[in-house]
Amino acid sequence: MSMHATWMSFRSLTQDQSVKNQKLKPGTLKRIAKFAIPYKVSLTFFLITVVIDAFLIIATPLLLRKLIDDGVIPKNAELVTKLAFAVGVIAVMDALFSMAGRWFSSRIGEGLIYDLRKQIFEHVQKQSIAFFTRTQTGALISRLNSDVIGAQQAFTSTLSGVISNLLSLILVAITMFTLSWQITLVSLVLLPVFLLPTKWVGRKLQGYTRQSFDINAQMSANMTERFNVSGALLVSLYGDPKKEKDDFAVKARKVADIGISIAMLNRIFFIALTSIAAVATAVAYGIGGHLAINSELTVGTLLAITALLARLYGPLTALSNVRVDVMSALVSFERVFEVLDLQPMVIDAKAAKDLVSLKPDLKFEDVSFFYPKAEEISLASLEIAAKPEMVSSGQVLKKISFTAAPGTLTGIVGPSGAGKSTISSLIPRLYDVSSGVISINGVDIRDYTIKSLRHCIGVVTQDSHMFHDTILVNLRYAKSGATLAEIEAACRSARIWDFITSLPNGLDTVVGERGHRLSGGEKQRLAIARLLLKQPSIVILDEATAHLDSENEAMVQAALKEALIGRTSIVIAHRLSTIAAADQILVLDKGEIVERGTHDQLVEKRGLYFDLFERQNLQGELI
Repeated sequence: MSMHATWMSFRSLTQDQSVKNQKLKPGTLKRIAKFAIPYKVSLTFFLITVVIDAFLIIATPLLLRKLIDDGVIPKNAELVTKLAFAVGVIAVMDALFSMAGRWFSSRIGEGLIYDLRKQIFEHVQKQSIAFFTRTQTGALISRLNSDVIGAQQAFTSTLSGVISNLLSLILVAITMFTLSWQITLVSLVLLPVFLLPTKWVGRKLQGYTRQSFDINAQMSANMTERFNVSGALLVSLYGDPKKEKDDFAVKARKVADIGISIAMLNRIFFIALTSIAAVATAVAYGIGGHLAINSELTVGTLLAITALLARLYGPLTALSNVRVDVMSALVSFERVFEVLDLQPMVIDAKAAKDLVSLKPDLKFEDVSFFYPKAEEISLASLEIAAKPEMVSSGQVLKKISFTAAPGTLTGIVGPSGAGKSTISSLIPRLYDVSSGVISINGVDIRDYTIKSLRHCIGVVTQDSHMFHDTILVNLRYAKSGATLAEIEAACRSARIWDFITSLPNGLDTVVGERGHRLSGGEKQRLAIARLLLKQPSIVILDEATAHLDSENEAMVQAALKEALIGRTSIVIAHRLSTIAAADQILVLDKGEIVERGTHDQLVEKRGLYFDLFERQNLQGELI
């Protein structure tokens, strides 16, 4: 038996048998077939190489039979030379077809992986922010890796394996029956002795493999959480190093023990396969030898049968698990389709137009909002613990109406959970309103393309995200073609240029994961510089100075003052000092605007705003 056939048998037996009981959704096979259309030429040639390879399997034993019977025994040297040369040519042809098959297989497989990954990545990027608030990142990445590769195997190893093994089995069995039906029948009688031990090994391996995957997943999640900056900081401040080490050691030890068990079963499997094949060969030699002595069988035929016998059990074992192999590949496709079928909540209208406005007039008219339910935004299979929601979020915003005129500053204040950040999420359509209308220059923002709408909006949050890359890359993320002169101008306006030039690597300084190598004030000023590069006509600041000390806040405030000039601005503030000079201030409470006016007007009213004002005065938070 060839090592390839032995390995394919082993791989089949370690597959999860439960997958064969799963039912595919209607239309899955048609969708899979569509992915094959771009590769139909390569797929055709690939299958041709598989078929030719199957025929070459029986060619060599038959030539050896003729070489012995008609060449060696009659001492026909010329025929021996010709047949030996033919065997060599077939070996070379087999190698060439194998290489050609591998090339077509790789072309199809890697092309399919590329197509699927590109589609999933593009589709996931279109999902609303609500999708990412529930989805486990690791599960989503698994769809881009493990499931995509599993789907790819449907067109390469699974398809070729089924055709090759089936064709080989038929050709080998027919040839063996033609050469000696007695030896062939005895060989097939020994098949249960061959399959039963391998099935037992397969069941054990499936259990160990599942355990290994589960524990490795736990160990990976453990490392991912603790090896990022925030996790490492939490462990350093609150963690028990010994407990952390012991918890990890327990998982790592289990993985090691399972690895030993799998290695031993692996060895048992290969020994069993080779031993039983050897016994079958011995039986074939015994029976065939007696038949040859009685002149009922030629020596060449005996050698040909024993050579073919080694190519009989491998395909039989693989085909006994063909349903598992096929279903594993098809289920992987279905899991990929599950992601592709999840429709984004926020999409462009059919006749959406581009928003081009340097002086946007932003208006909220009776806007109400409920956060969407879990089943509307995510997939249970992508959540680490998918459970029904115990409590509905309820109505977050209730009949919100206000106008932000071009070039004005609108401040929004209120207690935690009042709905302030929700308003900032609705303007760039991270979510869509449940009812009411948000318009810019009299046009519903849902009638603008999402790309053009977000291009006109710049946002700075209280914890601005930075990629683990250089300052230059993070800045150019807002404007890929920004010149160094534009970058310097934006950084000077954001009061961050002097800091950047003081660094040994300047703009090429790596900021670290989430920008952790920068202080809070430095990161916020860098975020403002990024916003200025984008040159938005609408600016949204969501608690942009909430966690800064007074010195850093003063620098950020100076940067923000320049960033807001001439722009329609929405500023959500915890510290009232940041919006004291606003053209209008909206006071939110429980999703409703309970007060509105300028700072002085609201203080005079002695309502909720006045209470917040007095409290911050007492705490010394007002400047």
